[in-house]
Amino acid sequence: MLVAGLAAASAARADVVTADAAGFQIKNTLTINSTPDKVYAALSRIDQWWNPQHTFSGKSANLSLQTRAGGCFCEKLADGGSVQHMLVIYAAPGHELRLNGALGPLQTEAATGVLTLSLKAKGGATELTEIYTVSGWTKGGWGDWASGVDAVLLEQITRLKGYVETGKPVQ
Repeated sequence: MLVAGLAAASAARADVVTADAAGFQIKNTLTINSTPDKVYAALSRIDQWWNPQHTFSGKSANLSLQTRAGGCFCEKLADGGSVQHMLVIYAAPGHELRLNGALGPLQTEAATGVLTLSLKAKGGATELTEIYTVSGWTKGGWGDWASGVDAVLLEQITRLKGYVETGKPVQ
């Protein structure tokens, strides 16, 4: 399974496009062996592929993503609480999903972000491009944040790829 994970990760292109005092942008691209419609449908099953280590509750089963404008990427907490990770601001099934919000520890900063997931048919597969643009204020600037956020988001779409292609996220 580790070899499969490394192969999937090596097929991806990852890039910190920019990082400075005002914010950062990351861009990741990978190919998923499925149709854009099936990949888009799998996005809403985020509880099946998101790494539980990158949740507040420690359980992916507590995640949900409503793939419609105004939909929530949310998480239930054990004490009855909840987390709003992001809100869907644009939904074009089979083509693009765009969300607004600050993920994980970015919520503790004066930050906002836009995450765009674009799907493009390529032969019998789908090219998924993930762009996350974050801006706002944080002590010391955003330079130290970008590569960590990039790694986490690349991991998530690599797990999505595994889920779509095999029914299980790449571990």
